[in-house]
Amino acid sequence: MLPLKEPKDRIIFPLDFPEINSAMRYVEILKDHIGLFKVGLELFVREGPAILRVISNASRNGNKSHLPVQGQTGGREKIFLDLKFHDIPETVKRALRSADVYRVNFITIHCDEGKDMMESIAETASERIKVLAITLLTSLSREGLKEMGMREDLQDPLRLVLHRAKIAKSAGCAGVVCSGLEAEYVKKELGEDFIVVTPGIRPSWSIIHHDDQKRITTPFEAIKAGADYIVVGRPITASKDPADAARRIAEEIEKALDLKRKNV
Repeated sequence: MLPLKEPKDRIIFPLDFPEINSAMRYVEILKDHIGLFKVGLELFVREGPAILRVISNASRNGNKSHLPVQGQTGGREKIFLDLKFHDIPETVKRALRSADVYRVNFITIHCDEGKDMMESIAETASERIKVLAITLLTSLSREGLKEMGMREDLQDPLRLVLHRAKIAKSAGCAGVVCSGLEAEYVKKELGEDFIVVTPGIRPSWSIIHHDDQKRITTPFEAIKAGADYIVVGRPITASKDPADAARRIAEEIEKALDLKRKNV
């Protein structure tokens, strides 16, 4: 896990934008106020792998151009590659080696293919890159799992997340992505060293219209429950002052951490 020196280091901001200019605007605004930038399918497909180096250079070196710095490969403290790899093991292993060239810190894979696939991927990962398993998308509910044909005892999101998290840990993954509603149980079952990344974060002061997230928590609730990192996008981009929104989220994180320290 990355050094978490300050509350802001636990904030992951998703660069869910269609092109580089919009993404880099937020990199410049937020690079001193969050811990990691998450690159997903939309931006990666549009701009290609080079976007990873551009973000790393800009966030670490103050390079405001959209060009990589000559001779620099960037660091690992700012990039989370969230492509949710889901394919045969050999294909995913090759993709993982390619991601390592761009010095990303986290990558994600789906749990659906089971332990053998995850074990193969985790063994391929270098010590510098952490593999996180996607347990269950926060847009899915019990009703959605039933419609998908999930067996009855795993239609409960908590049971399914714990089931998949246990498989992921036994396969050698560094952690999982799950909602704040399951974070506490994952930590209790699998230990404090097992990384928990929580999306679906909605501060009480943020109103998101037509929200597609079903299993949501506030920053305070997620960290208090045991999340190591929280993914916060729309509450920041919807704010008139994104940097201030990030600071407010960091304040919530600090309050949750203080409460946890007092209860130890």
